Amino acid sequence: MLSLIKPPRLRPGDKVATVSLSAGTAGDAATNWRYWQGKERIEQRLGLEVVEMPHTLAGSEYLAANPQARADDMMTAFSDPTIKGIFSCIGGSDAIKVLPYIDLAVIRSNPKVFMGYSDTTTNHLMCYKAGLSSIYGPALLSDFAENVAMPEYTLHWVKRTLFDTEPIGEIPAAPTWCSQRLDWVTENKDTARNFQPNTGYEVIQGIGSVQGRLIGGCLEVFFDNLDTEIQPPISDFQDAILFFETSEMQPPPTESYQFTITSPAGWFGLAQGTKATIWGILPMLQTLADKGILQKVAGLVFAKPVDQKYYYEYQDAIQEALAWCGRKDMPVLYNISFGHCEPKFCLPYGGLAEVNCANRTFSILESAVI
Repeated sequence: MLSLIKPPRLRPGDKVATVSLSAGTAGDAATNWRYWQGKERIEQRLGLEVVEMPHTLAGSEYLAANPQARADDMMTAFSDPTIKGIFSCIGGSDAIKVLPYIDLAVIRSNPKVFMGYSDTTTNHLMCYKAGLSSIYGPALLSDFAENVAMPEYTLHWVKRTLFDTEPIGEIPAAPTWCSQRLDWVTENKDTARNFQPNTGYEVIQGIGSVQGRLIGGCLEVFFDNLDTEIQPPISDFQDAILFFETSEMQPPPTESYQFTITSPAGWFGLAQGTKATIWGILPMLQTLADKGILQKVAGLVFAKPVDQKYYYEYQDAIQEALAWCGRKDMPVLYNISFGHCEPKFCLPYGGLAEVNCANRTFSILESAVI
């Protein structure tokens, strides 16, 4: 794996930029209140100064039609020496459209905290190619702007990851979880979502413990970036630990299916009215095996699926894919607290991690920042 540059740690009072690199939800009239709520939480709970880039709040219609504006915001944030971190507002479905306008040399020459998840996986892969260790973690609209209050578990691990230069250490499962969907309307802002007791991590297969460097993201987005110029080299997966989570699209365990794109903004770079495929977990993982990726990695951590739909079926699909490529021995830890369920911890790309099957534990053995 590449030797990635760690970003300097954040300190109270630092200036961080917010960016809308995919969906423009932060600037839409109906949901803009949520942006200001998330911004206030970042400033009050983390002690940071939040600044918007020129197009952060331009709205969905404009940003869908102007991917270069989104890319310009990312480049501006990396280039500005007064900005110490960059937080993604939300994911979406077409972050890949900014790629032609990204200067990887700018990212490499200005290492700083970059954090987000979901479709932001694409931007993380851009950072990875540039040689920067970015942070797969909370987004402003979904996590920092959580109804009533931000989960303390999420807040703790954000602070631990972004502000602390000590090794992150063992990360226990979140005590509760939630993926309940409440409309982002002001009438719901003081309505707490239904958080339920969580179970611990599960060992799907494997024994003992393995260590490796972290690489992954949202599985569907990672899959869609295969064979693009930002796909990591296959050799970089040697002895790595893959981390994957699934989106609110809730991909089926085995069979893929097609649908017609109805959004004017398109979906994963495809235009409105075209056919798109929702791939199943099994064929996506088998494709990774076809490319030789699953044969190289040391272990896999897989997040809790949204609404726990296909909770057991995903386990079966993972095992079937690994058996298919001769990896029945690979340690796999399941029901991990990151991704599209709340609360969540953060994963630094390239960070040295450990999966311990005997103890059912997951640890990050070094700091994410310097």
